[in-house]
Amino acid sequence: MAQDTVRQAPVAPATPARGLLPLVLPALVVGVGASLLYLGVSGLATELQHALWENLPDALGVGRYSVLWMLVVLTTTGVLVGLVVWKAPGHAGPDPATLGLAGTAPLPYPVLPGLLLAAALMLAGGPSLGPENPILSANAALAFRLGRRAVPRLPGEAWAGLGEAATIGALFGTPFAAALLLSEALAGRPFRGLLWDNVFGPLVAAAAGALTTTLLARPSFDLDVPALGRPRWSDLLSAMAVASAAALLGMTAVYAFPYVHGAFRRLRHPMVALPAGGLVLGLLGGLGGRLTLFKGLDEVAVLARAPDAWSAGQFATLAVVKLAALLVAASCGFRGGRIFPSVFIGAALGLCAHALFPAVHPSVGVAAGVLGLLLAVTRHGWMSLFTATVLAPSPAMPALLCIASLPAWLLVTGRPQMQLREDGTALR
Repeated sequence: MAQDTVRQAPVAPATPARGLLPLVLPALVVGVGASLLYLGVSGLATELQHALWENLPDALGVGRYSVLWMLVVLTTTGVLVGLVVWKAPGHAGPDPATLGLAGTAPLPYPVLPGLLLAAALMLAGGPSLGPENPILSANAALAFRLGRRAVPRLPGEAWAGLGEAATIGALFGTPFAAALLLSEALAGRPFRGLLWDNVFGPLVAAAAGALTTTLLARPSFDLDVPALGRPRWSDLLSAMAVASAAALLGMTAVYAFPYVHGAFRRLRHPMVALPAGGLVLGLLGGLGGRLTLFKGLDEVAVLARAPDAWSAGQFATLAVVKLAALLVAASCGFRGGRIFPSVFIGAALGLCAHALFPAVHPSVGVAAGVLGLLLAVTRHGWMSLFTATVLAPSPAMPALLCIASLPAWLLVTGRPQMQLREDGTALR
């Protein structure tokens, strides 16, 4: 009697140790270098921020965060960044609205100084964008071009991958975010060998970048919100509801993105579009206050330290104004990323839910709000889960957020993304 046989998929051959060991030293060098570049740009931006928002208004006798001063600084920031985009070689890189978090073609050397200068001016001046996209593009380009010259036997895409992973590790202070993002990228394309072999080099680079940042700057994503103890059924329902609401809020910006970007694009010249964007951001800052300025990571810590200090209406205002500011800043041409301001928006929405319904634990509200917003804005599921989890660490939180991500993901998957094609239409 014939017996049915079960066919097994061929097992991918493992890469021998001698094939992985040559990656260690290049990955360590790229990791340390990527972190130093990130810290250098961030340090320059911090010094400029102190000068613009503290020293200069004090010397002029103007309120540091008065509406007038917000309008002046943000409009001036638009003028300065517009000048860089207009005159710098390569116009400080491609239109940021067309870029995702990673995977872009390495930029030429002459473009990088203008891109980094535009990013530093943006971070100091107050537009609601983070440093991730410009720093990642610069580090990937430097790793690609310098690495191919130093070690020609390694392919160029491997060097670019090391630069991207190192930057993500440096930004988040941990290599896990880079590993999760890489696993998502590899899942969409064929790769040779075992998954762990493919992420070995990038994980070394991410760990080196994260450790360098941690030793030199001591960053922390822990917002110190009240810890979640033993979870209840109500916590699960709260997480699902808040994550879904945050995803819907984020999708409003996603659907508006092509239209707002198109309006600024019709202004044609960066010396018109960027100052106009800065003026709008100044008006939004006057409406939402100083907490709605800048990339949002330091500002969200202010909210999280005192979750009962604001009313539900105030939290809702902060979330909506910050979302509008993110939309304008990303549309008018400022060079920056969308992850860090999304963290602020999601946390403010979660704290709004806690203020409306005290049964919603503040940690659950913050983590679920950030999760839903990031899913809508980035479409990186693992990255969104990781970021939400580290903001409010608790042994029970990962399980709650994994379940809460399911309805939120159903709301965003297959729909337009907050990234545009060259013709201004949205990606799906």
